[in-house]
Amino acid sequence: MKSWPAPAVPSVPGSPLPVRIHDTARGDVVELAPGPTARIYCCGITPYDATHMGHAATYVTFDLLGRALRQAGHEVHYTQNITDVDDPLLERAARDGVDWTALATQEIQLFRDDMTALRVLPPDHYVGVVESVEAIADQVAQLVESGAAYPVPVPEAERGLVRDGASDYYLDLAQQPTFGEVSGWTREEMLSVFPERGGDPDRAGKRDPLDPLLWRAERRGEPAWAGGIPGCGRPGWHIECTTIALDTLGMGFDVQGGGTDLVFPHHEMSAVQAVGLTGEREFAQAYLHQAMVGLDGAKMSKSKGNLVLVSRLREQGVDPMAVRLVLLDQHYRHDWDWTEDLLVRAQERLARWREAVAREAAPDATEVVAQVRAALCQDLDTPAALAAVDAWCDAVGTASGAGQRVGDAVDAFLGIRL
Repeated sequence: MKSWPAPAVPSVPGSPLPVRIHDTARGDVVELAPGPTARIYCCGITPYDATHMGHAATYVTFDLLGRALRQAGHEVHYTQNITDVDDPLLERAARDGVDWTALATQEIQLFRDDMTALRVLPPDHYVGVVESVEAIADQVAQLVESGAAYPVPVPEAERGLVRDGASDYYLDLAQQPTFGEVSGWTREEMLSVFPERGGDPDRAGKRDPLDPLLWRAERRGEPAWAGGIPGCGRPGWHIECTTIALDTLGMGFDVQGGGTDLVFPHHEMSAVQAVGLTGEREFAQAYLHQAMVGLDGAKMSKSKGNLVLVSRLREQGVDPMAVRLVLLDQHYRHDWDWTEDLLVRAQERLARWREAVAREAAPDATEVVAQVRAALCQDLDTPAALAAVDAWCDAVGTASGAGQRVGDAVDAFLGIRL
């Protein structure tokens, strides 16, 4: 699938720094140690509505990670998926009386436009589930053949919607000793959120309430694909990312990530399925998670409808660089609420930065460029990076130098075009 155009990234002189991020699995800030090519994966959207600020925060954070790795001298191999067939998408299409593929196409293009406006570097592999179904079915078949997965008959109430003898397939977590290593959660913590995050703990016939769905048998009126051993149907949620990551990055890639609401079950299950498929222990070397963005004290989400949309702000004439500055003013690991005051402050900051960079008299850029680079590499500390640029702007006019160097550094490291 096509991603979106890549913005130019200026070259900034200076010594490269190693990149440190907070790894969810280890519960600490760790130094990344990629080879010449850093391999990163961020879970993408389910395209049934427009990009809200929580989405934008996640993809800007991964954009910053890619920029940090590039300044450290690494090539970056980045994959992002699109869950372009899923229950919320099908339900929204049915509600609105539109074809689900048309709805997905429309929302994916809107997402591309939003990412382009925010100057987010595109993934090297932008991969939809629909185009990956054959590979996903093959991996489900491998798990079934190895005995790591098992069939569960379709519930009695749905028998009229399926072919005779149809079953859904689940992973047997009892055979997976690494289960729990990503989140570090207790079983009680897992069960407390599993139903609201796509799980079905009460499904009759499962060996364990937490066993994740790998393959859903075809129901009448739903899209389905030939699945070989598991039969005609469509993938479960978690196996999609397992397959796409393994196919594009391989086992043991450097960073997996998304929002904190994906720690469990999505990233936990994606990882344990990969271990079950490959026999190797590490799906990803580190896990980076973006904190939640709220509005009026509640998590911003499509289901609640309390959304601040990037596209709507763009329609209102808001500079996307001001939107990006709002995101950068919050550290990615801290929950925060969107407010109009934050946007006003970002707009004022953007104007001040642009004025300072354009002036002929400006202080030397060496120190501020080094400060921005160091802040980015220390767990993506963007508030510290912004404060360094603010301090440089306050000193403009007191010395001579080249504002262009600061503008290039802000562009290359923070993605803000001045």
